Amino acid sequence: MTRARTLKTTIRARMAKTGERYTAARRHVLAAVAAPAAPAPAPRRAASPATDVPRGVSDARIVALTGHDLAHWFGVLDRFDAVARGHTAAARHLHEAHAVPGWHAQGITVAYERARGLRAVNQRTDGAFEFGVSKIVAAPLADVRAALVAPRRRTAWTRELDGALVAALTAGVSARSGRGFVPRSQGQTSVRFPWAASAVEILLTPRPDGRTTVVVTHAKLASKAALDAHRPRWKAALEALAALWTPGAARGSARRRRTPA
Repeated sequence: MTRARTLKTTIRARMAKTGERYTAARRHVLAAVAAPAAPAPAPRRAASPATDVPRGVSDARIVALTGHDLAHWFGVLDRFDAVARGHTAAARHLHEAHAVPGWHAQGITVAYERARGLRAVNQRTDGAFEFGVSKIVAAPLADVRAALVAPRRRTAWTRELDGALVAALTAGVSARSGRGFVPRSQGQTSVRFPWAASAVEILLTPRPDGRTTVVVTHAKLASKAALDAHRPRWKAALEALAALWTPGAARGSARRRRTPA
């Protein structure tokens, strides 16, 4: 009797909501009861904070800033349905609803996406790959910039580098390209230029001790294979550049065999 009473109550509730007659409402309710239960969703891949976090994001750092570890924030994003809602909404949710600082909201979201298999390391939300390499050079910024821009100085350290890299660099920093280095904040200067379908930025930052930090960011790469091909080229280039001001440095240690683009 209890089951029949519950069924009638459900049918009448549907009648009130849809305006259907009793027979039609009963048919829909019985069909819903008879329908098989939806299969349980496949379990998400367990997070591995030790290996899936981007640089600068760690459990210790996140706990210090937010009071919770990555596993906690991954649970928050699961409940938010971040996989379906996307990167921007997920990061905004952490920042606005949970007061996570903006940069770390982004970092947690990236770590979450990697842990859930939504993106690979060095892959952006648009699917393209990006990496950065850096080197501290024992020379003031003006000298480092001149070594990049002045043709004779550039030839002195790029002679043994990959030919495609040298061609892209030469075209990118040339005054005729219309680009060149532009000033940034805090005494920095940078230049951006294309390399085929990808994009390169070189950022020079002066240091208090008179040296210069050089950071190369290579973005819009189509695949992990392209990233793996370009990263050693830029590492070799920065080693060769730094060797100009390293007394007794073995220039050959920065040389790399020329490879096709």
